[in-house]
Amino acid sequence: MATALDRARLILSLRRSGMTDPDVLGALESVPREMFVSGEFAARAYDDAPLPIECGQTISQPTVVAWMTSALDLDKGVNALEIGTGSGYHAAVLARLCGRVYTIERHRPLAKLARARFEALGLHNVTPRIGDGTAGWPELAPFQRILVTAAAPAPPPALLDQLAAGGTMIMPVGEPDGEQSLVRIVRTPDGLRETRLFGVRFVPLVAREAAA
Repeated sequence: MATALDRARLILSLRRSGMTDPDVLGALESVPREMFVSGEFAARAYDDAPLPIECGQTISQPTVVAWMTSALDLDKGVNALEIGTGSGYHAAVLARLCGRVYTIERHRPLAKLARARFEALGLHNVTPRIGDGTAGWPELAPFQRILVTAAAPAPPPALLDQLAAGGTMIMPVGEPDGEQSLVRIVRTPDGLRETRLFGVRFVPLVAREAAA
């Protein structure tokens, strides 16, 4: 069973790794990661490591969650679109930092579990949806922030189209079995500006209809 001490140790580990953003650290500390981890891995919920979840997916390493979240530069005045709800953990972290989170998951079992977790935590500013994340959520676009939690060789055009002026998108870019980099894309008056942040390893972004 995870304890408050386990959570405190994780936050200390994140600080030692160089993460100093107080808002991001506070958000991670406030979200009970053990709620988002499958039973057999619950004892490892506060390890700084990715862990398996249902449907052959993973819950991301807390360090990666922290840096991706910090790179988004969130505040309560912005709305965020997340592609790849997974366990719901990253969406729960985002919900502590921005106005509203819209999150899309293609695996129905994952989406249902995540929705139940959001409700249990009273996260009323998270709106989940089952569908193809590569298509985004056009009826609610544009979004000031977009977070993609799966890798693709290039950013999906539909997501770029839905990024607001001045908005930021964070996603892993690269081949499924090759090198991947976390990339920040900002829509400026002169067009899209792309910056490589650091190397990562994510599951591939799948462009097709929602899975059963």
